[in-house]
Amino acid sequence: MIRAECDTSVGAIYHHFGNKEGLVAALFFTALDDQARLRDSYLSDAGTTQEGVYALVHSYVDWVDNQPEWARFQYHARFSVTKGPFKEELATRNKARNKQLLEWLSASARGDELKGFPAELMLSLIIGQAESYCRTWLSGRVKGRPKTYRDMLAQAAWRSICVEQM
Repeated sequence: MIRAECDTSVGAIYHHFGNKEGLVAALFFTALDDQARLRDSYLSDAGTTQEGVYALVHSYVDWVDNQPEWARFQYHARFSVTKGPFKEELATRNKARNKQLLEWLSASARGDELKGFPAELMLSLIIGQAESYCRTWLSGRVKGRPKTYRDMLAQAAWRSICVEQM
């Protein structure tokens, strides 16, 4: 399929990417970068912490809903990239790609609104429910498109981390 889409030989593809793992990693990195661009765009428009949390969930859900093939590939390829020869490159790229997000999450103004969860837990609390539903949708176990529930998922994420909700 890839060979037909780019109208080139298998040899040329492998020459460029090195091997199958290189091709999978390149596609995986492209999907992550595409998702991060949408996330950063949504996040840049957020004026408050709550708007930021909603932006994170909305961008995640919208990306999966609009690009289910990319999202499905990303979910399936994650294990091979994280365990394969490109795991160090993934760690480096993740650090660079998530710089704006980490700066946003660690801004001192958010301290009053967020409970002070460990940084490593925060993204799971914000994105976890949306990711779970999106994976279920991508596997065909539910019919409702993720966008249908984007506001409910964002509200649930906000409630899970907002001090005022406790």
